[in-house]
Amino acid sequence: MTPDEFRDLCLSLPQAVETFPFGEETSVFKTSGNGKIFALSGLDDARLTISVKCDPEEALAHRAAHSEITPGYHLNKKHWLTIVVGGEVAGELVEQLVRDSHALVRPRVGRAPR
Repeated sequence: MTPDEFRDLCLSLPQAVETFPFGEETSVFKTSGNGKIFALSGLDDARLTISVKCDPEEALAHRAAHSEITPGYHLNKKHWLTIVVGGEVAGELVEQLVRDSHALVRPRVGRAPR
């Protein structure tokens, strides 16, 4: 996955927007409905690394299974993963982790009043 493919994936998700609150070298993807972050990446790094939100139990399992998945860099270590892209971690898993992260933070649609 290239930085452009990562950006395209993130922006293809509902209500996703790209922001640069930490400077133009760090791309941060949020949902427009609530402003919560679901993915971020240093796009100018030698190797693409991305951080995504993850269920804590799943995060432990992914870290145990893959040496290139580590606790979130400069993020809550329990709820965030940092992934080195292009190594041992399959592209399909990276894509699924991005989609799962988005699902964790996306705005919930309320029930219609009765």
